Amino acid sequence: MSKVMFIHMNVLISGGCKNGKTGFAQEVARKLSGNGKRYYVATMIPYDGEDRTRITRHREDRAGMGFVTLEIGQNIVSCLDAAAPKSTFLVDSITALLLNELFPDTHSGEADPEAAERCRVGLLKLAAGAEHAVFVTDYIYSDAMRYDSFTENYRAALASLDCALAEACDTVIELCAGTVIFHKGELTL
Repeated sequence: MSKVMFIHMNVLISGGCKNGKTGFAQEVARKLSGNGKRYYVATMIPYDGEDRTRITRHREDRAGMGFVTLEIGQNIVSCLDAAAPKSTFLVDSITALLLNELFPDTHSGEADPEAAERCRVGLLKLAAGAEHAVFVTDYIYSDAMRYDSFTENYRAALASLDCALAEACDTVIELCAGTVIFHKGELTL
């Protein structure tokens, strides 16, 4: 049986909320990393019991998969300093990372106008510096609903980040109702 070798591959996985993206991304990251180091970069900062329950479920789901968890809710590129060279990173999720960067001080309620650019720069540095990177994001900007200006600005910023990552990634995948749709590249796992 021949072994497939991947040389610096980046993958963006998008789709609706609670659509199996994390489980799919875990499998992709495991295959890409082979016997190498793999890191699960958890970006969610828990604010309530529902968040903590979701984090616990994700930890249980990836138990025994060989991931080292890095909890990095801001300054995403810092995960490169915390990791072994030639590592695979699964970043889950871009959606939470952007929110954390927008509100670094949750008590002030003031959005940081530089947040989206800071995220973009950090994510692209991670994509360039990792052996392999798998990015998970939520496709929350495609409906026809109109929201308040904050929500519309957030959705536009997330869409912009996803576009930048899609350009930097070798493969772009959408998960929709259990169907894997390739928008760019391919995976032979």
